[in-house]
Amino acid sequence: MMNSPHISFEFFAAKTAEGRQKLNNTCRELDKFSPEFYSVTYGAGGSTRDTTKDIILDIKANGYEAAPHLSVGGDSTEDVIALVQAYKDAGINKLVALRGDLPSGIGGTKQLVHANELVAMIREHTGDHFEINVAAYPEIHPEAQSYSKDIFWLGEKFKAGADRAITQYFYNPDAYFRFIEQCAKAGIDQPIIPGIMPLTNYHNLVRFSDNCGADIPRWLRWQLKERSDNPEDLVKYGLDVVTKLCEDLLAGGAPGLHFYTMNQWQISDTLCRNLGLAIKT
Repeated sequence: MMNSPHISFEFFAAKTAEGRQKLNNTCRELDKFSPEFYSVTYGAGGSTRDTTKDIILDIKANGYEAAPHLSVGGDSTEDVIALVQAYKDAGINKLVALRGDLPSGIGGTKQLVHANELVAMIREHTGDHFEINVAAYPEIHPEAQSYSKDIFWLGEKFKAGADRAITQYFYNPDAYFRFIEQCAKAGIDQPIIPGIMPLTNYHNLVRFSDNCGADIPRWLRWQLKERSDNPEDLVKYGLDVVTKLCEDLLAGGAPGLHFYTMNQWQISDTLCRNLGLAIKT
């Protein structure tokens, strides 16, 4: 296993005071694993832009590295530039740049459409200030024209100035390694970090996976379904499956792991401990 793989954790933008406090606790609990950053999602069409910004600034103020998600969504180019500048002024130096969900009719506007355009714009206005993370899809984006075209667009993000990619979650390590091979053949040599989604709720996972195009292998779907009425058993089984997935990924050369926490620290904590990741003393 790698001595010090990239580790990062993702949150969604909690909108209540109770949710914000939970995030503070989660940051504190997971800090023992020395994450490179905590990222916070932007919401469909930029729907949580201001909430995301407030949470990011809180994380930064508490002494942690923060990486706000930023998407083209429904925002104007001027609004995006202003937000990027505000993050720069606040001392934030990491971003997750995404195309995001596009509102209907966006094709007829002058707004940015592809994530590589967003990356290029960030570089144009802020130079090398930000470490820019982008999205990758080992099982291919559900709207992609083809497997090779999706890899082409990932390459365009890197050509525009991205530093690293974080993948959509998956449960078949072969899909990741095959994707890495094809990226290498396309001349992509930047790090591509696997996104890891814990298995804690069968129905939510199936609904979300069907919407975003993430594959749940048939054998796993049935195993989870059998345990769907026994949350404790499902979580225990899910920890075993995801721990093995992470072990296989790191052993196969993955440069790190990005955990989708769902704003909970306990499962991510157990996974990191299972993997023997270094704990600060």
